Parts: sequence; structure tokens; C-alpha cells
Amino acid sequence: MAAVEGVRHRTVEANGVRLHVAEAGPGGGAAAPVVLLLHGFPDLWYGWRHQMAALAARGYRAVAPDLRGYGDSDAPPDASAYTTFHAVGDLVALIADLGQPQVFVVGHDWGAIVAWQLCLLRPDLVRALVNLSVVYQPRRPERSPLQSIRAACGEDHYMCRFQEPGVAEAEFARYDIKYVFSKTFGMRKPAALILPKDKSFFDSLDSDGTCPPWLSEEDISYYAEKFAKTGFTGGFNYYRCMDLNWELAAPWTGAPVKVPTKFIVGDLDITYNTPGVQDYIHKGGFKASVPNLEDVVVMEGVSHFINQEKPSEVSDHICEFFSKF
Repeated sequence: MAAVEGVRHRTVEANGVRLHVAEAGPGGGAAAPVVLLLHGFPDLWYGWRHQMAALAARGYRAVAPDLRGYGDSDAPPDASAYTTFHAVGDLVALIADLGQPQVFVVGHDWGAIVAWQLCLLRPDLVRALVNLSVVYQPRRPERSPLQSIRAACGEDHYMCRFQEPGVAEAEFARYDIKYVFSKTFGMRKPAALILPKDKSFFDSLDSDGTCPPWLSEEDISYYAEKFAKTGFTGGFNYYRCMDLNWELAAPWTGAPVKVPTKFIVGDLDITYNTPGVQDYIHKGGFKASVPNLEDVVVMEGVSHFINQEKPSEVSDHICEFFSKF
């Protein structure tokens, strides 16, 4: 376990799985406000290490789980056990364990998607939300998420490539695992990620595979060590449940997220540069779907892993927003 100063580790029994949880700041007996930090792919609790230190220094209790399928948390074998409903169930149990009636929530990438779902299903548990990179899109009945992606970006979009069990796993396994993380964290091309049939995932990334300046070799080694043990299947399974999420979410078709929200994205982020997303964010669609969206911050020259690339700025945005509540 990489030792990060001031971070405690424990295991929580939650919704039929054991979640590894990292914490910083006041202990469980204190009445400090809790901030729940939710990571994405291919990430871990460790991606929040900078924010945990910043939040703890300001008196918050920062709590960052490895989501199911990641790191030291359990990884159910069935791919259908990775819906956002399963992940929200895990978080509801974790929040109960924390002993607080409400928590602040921060999400990035898939963690943002899970955070949106938590706010939709259990808004009573969330005091305020800061989400990074991935906007909320209310369920639309006319077509599923994968149908929408294929319509906008074609069959070669990376999310389509991740659907077939074992295919993406085999592709990732062909490369040195440290190279996998240096290459992935280093991507900066401001465009949707398209994987031509004759190219591998990593041939399609624009980075050269050297460690980005905002990561250390020790950071890369931590990721490599954890994913060498678990593999990437847990993370891929979230993508494989995209259409299942859509089917299960039929009762919430068109429903808005009403929790007070701040949204932060980098202008080089692949999600921000997906067709239609910028218009949705800046021309009223996002605000209509999240009526209590109080602020949108677009950080210049910043790519997808925004919480690690610009840790101080992101931490300040989070703390500034939550201080209102």
C-alpha cells in the first residue's frame, strides 16, 4: 500500500461487497462534514490524494472508496453487477456507515456518473455536488446510450470497443502495465477517442507514453501494482452496463438532478470535445437538466484527469463551493 501522509485505510461491508475506503481529516467520532470522493476509469481512491489533503486541512472528513471492481474492493464476477444502481447501493451503505445524514459528493469520470445517479435516486443524502468531466444527461426514451454514441461517433468509439468481454482485456494485457498508465494519463488530444479497427487502444492515444509531469514514477507504480492484481475487467464492466443502466432507469426518464451543483472540465478533455457536449453545456440544456447548477468552470489547457493535473485549483474550487453549505 502506497503510504500517503495523513490517509487511513479500512474496509466497509456495503451492499454485499467489501469496499476499501481511504480517509483523511477528522476521525469517525467527530462531527466534521464528510466529502465523498468517487473515482473513474482507470483510477482508484489514489487519484484523490491531493484533494484529500486539501479537504482535511480545511476541517472536512475526506472519504474516497475504491468502487466495486477496483483496487482493494471486491469485484463481483458477473458483468451485470456493475450498474450505476449497484454502485449507488454501495454508496448508500457507505454513507450509513459514516454516520452522517448528508454528505458532500465529488465525482470524476465514472465517479461523476455514479454521483449524478446518487443525486437522482437519493437526493436526501447529498448536501451539494461537484462533478468533474462528465455532464448529467437525463434518460431519453428514444435510444440507448450506445445507440447515441454510435450515431454521433460511429462504431469505432472506444466505449463500443470496450463492450465485448475479454477483447479490451487482451488488448491492455499486451502492454507493460506502467506504460498503460503513462500513456492513458498522458492523453491530451481534444477530440472524441476513436479506435480504428486496425489500431490498438494505445496506438490511438496521442501521448508518447512518458510519465506526465503532474505524476511521479511512484504514482505510476502504485496504479500498476493495484491493476496488476485486479486486471481491468471491473472497470470495463461499468461500460458494459451502459445500456442496462438505461433499461433500469426507465422510471426516471427525463428526470432532473436538483442537488446544488458545480461542474468543472478541462477544455482538452475528450468528454468536453465529444460532439454536442459543448452546445449542451453552454446553450442551456445542462442547466435545464440540473436546475440548481450554480457554476460551470472550463479550465484552459487541461485534459481529462483534471483533479490530478491541476490539484490545487480543483481543490480550491471544491472547498469554495462547499463552504456555502
